[in-house]
Formats: sequence, structure tokens, C-alpha cells
Amino acid sequence: MRGPGIDYQAVFEASPSAMLVLDLALVIVDANASYRRLFDRGRDQLVGRYVFDAYPDNPDDPHGAGRGDMEASMRRVVETGAPDAAGPMRYDVEDPDRPGEFAERYWSPINAPVLDAAGRVVLLVHRLAELTDLVRSGGPAVDDRHLQMEADLYARSRELRQVNERLRQSHAREREVALALQEAMLPAPQPLAHHRAAVRYRPAVHALGVCGDWYDVTQLPSGDDAVAVGDVVGHGLAAAGVMGQLRSALSAAIRVVDGPAKALDGLDLYARSVDGALSTTAVQTVVARCGHRITYSSAGHPPPALAGPDGTVRFLDRATDPPLGAASDHTPRPQATTTYVDGSSLVLYTDGLIERRGEDIDLGLRRLADRLAEHRRQGPEELADTLIALSAGTDDTAVVVVRL
Repeated sequence: MRGPGIDYQAVFEASPSAMLVLDLALVIVDANASYRRLFDRGRDQLVGRYVFDAYPDNPDDPHGAGRGDMEASMRRVVETGAPDAAGPMRYDVEDPDRPGEFAERYWSPINAPVLDAAGRVVLLVHRLAELTDLVRSGGPAVDDRHLQMEADLYARSRELRQVNERLRQSHAREREVALALQEAMLPAPQPLAHHRAAVRYRPAVHALGVCGDWYDVTQLPSGDDAVAVGDVVGHGLAAAGVMGQLRSALSAAIRVVDGPAKALDGLDLYARSVDGALSTTAVQTVVARCGHRITYSSAGHPPPALAGPDGTVRFLDRATDPPLGAASDHTPRPQATTTYVDGSSLVLYTDGLIERRGEDIDLGLRRLADRLAEHRRQGPEELADTLIALSAGTDDTAVVVVRL
């Protein structure tokens, strides 16, 4: 828990806010001094216990909803990775010196996630502010109208939390369906006979988990390997639907025509009949082990990178044409061929890997080249992880790495 010059354990311990750290099973990992003073308990009475064993329900308050609301808030944080405020609530607390006796208490809790480097929830921070004195200060001098207003506000607060939970569940179901659709349209690539390949895709941060970027890695009847990536304009389910059609069309075309340029020619004609497909970019490559050749053609797509085992990086940019359907008339697309040496890595990607808002794209290409040279000894899986980390997360991103 130490950063440069900061002792975060000491910060946690000294915080004036009462805080617990919980694991994903809601077992107490630590409690700071403010929390221990608030409940008059030692660390040894708390750490290692399930939080609702340490703070059980009041059996004399059968209608109390404190535990249910509190646990629901914590579970939402675990599932969503987002902070959650449970709202003012009554949660009676057992007197540690008089087991079975509960004191009426009111709280304003906030639960927040602690994320690892991959963005996964690993711990929860539970922060409490006590409202008991504030609630009691209304006392008997408060008139009935005021009490009724407080009761209505509390009831509406619970209703809003319930509506929010229903919306969260609906979003979760929608995302589950979207992910199933994405996995059906972007299956894991089949192993290649002579080369190792790894793929990664990452939807934009605001997406449902689906995107319009695609990849395709397959072995042709000739024994050559065909590798392609593409990028449909837009995000979400609509873009994913178009992506599925174009990916299937290009995958079929490269199997029956002679070379990447003719495959993209066919895809261009097909895209003109598909709503939402115009201006899609794509690049198709064919790797021939005999002769160590790579033949490629691009429809407005960022150039593939060829990283040699000596650290040199070349961008394959000698056969680039406009995106699909962008030209007013259909003309044959260009095609180029280059050679490679054993141990090289062929990297295809979408623009989310190299583009930053307000930054020249050449800087992104240079950043990619530097990363490929630095990590050239990594295997395809490790290199794919290294490269996808370059994505800013504001655009969909797909990456394919093939070790030649």
C-alpha cells in the first residue's frame, strides 16, 4: 500500500471518515481507527469476519430493511465496478458488551470499488457517516406534517433505489445478450498449421461490450494463412450487426478469389447493398510460408505492421485505397507483396489502437512501432496483451498478432 512518498496504510488509518475494507465475499479485511472508535471494537473483533456476522440484524425489528439495502449496495459494487450510495438508512447495532441488545442507529453509507490494473474489482471500501444524532434532533418538537414529509422522502428514496436496481438488471441482461452475439460473430480463431496467432478486441468504454471492429484468421485451401481486420463506422449493436455481415462476406471471398485485392473488390460491391456498411475500412493479408511472402491490400485501413526479430518495424502501406463504397465508381483495388524472415510478427489492428483525440496519427504509429521493437521477444499472446493496452478506450479496438 505504498506509493512514491505516500504511506497509504497510514492515510487509511488516520482518515476522519469511518471506513472498512472488504473482500469480494464481504469479509472484513481492515477497519480504520475512526471506524473502530465509532463502534468501540478492536481490529481483532472485526478482521476476518463476514460483515453481516459482525453486524447482525435486530431480531426485534422484523420490518427493518437496513441489512438488505446495505448488502444490495455492496453487491452492486462487486457486479458493476461503480461506487454506490445506499442512501440514509436505519441499521440497528448490537451492543458489544450486551449481546442481544440493539441500539437504534441511522447511517449514510457509501461503497466504492478498488480495481486492479485490468479494471477488475478486487476489494470494496465501505465508508460510513452516522446520522443518529441528526435524526434524533428532530425529537418530539417536530410536527406531524414534518414527520410525514420525512417518511415520504424515505419511501421515495427506497422506490428510486428499487427502480435503479431494475434498470441495472435490465442493462445487465442486455449486455449479456450483446456479448453472446459478439462471441457468435467473432469466434476464437482456429489454430494455424505453421504459425501462432493471438487476437484481442476491446469495445469502447461507453459500449455494451460489443463493437463494429472485426478480425478473421483462417487457413486457406492452398495452405496459406489469411488474416484480416475491419472497422465499421459506429459502435454498439447496430455496428456489430453490419460487422457480422461484412466479416462473413470477406472470409468467404478470400477463399474463392485470387488474392486480397480481389477479395476487397468483392466486399466493396457487397457493402454498397448493406445499410450502414459504407465507409467501412478493412485490410486483408495472405501469408505464404513458401517463399516467406505477405500479400496485402487495404481499403482505407491503418497499415499492418511487420516487426522483425532484430527490432526493425515496417508498415505495409504500398497498397491502400479508399474505404468501402467511398469511390463513386468501382475500380480494381491495388495489391502489394513483401517478404519476411522467420521470427517476425505480423500485426493487424484497428484505429482505436493508435488514435488519440487531438493527436496526429503519425505519433500513434510511432508509439506502436516503439512498442513492437521493445517487446519483439514476447510470444503472440503476451504481445497482444501489451499492444491492446495502448488503446485509449474511447474507440473500439481489435488486434491480431501472428508469429511468422
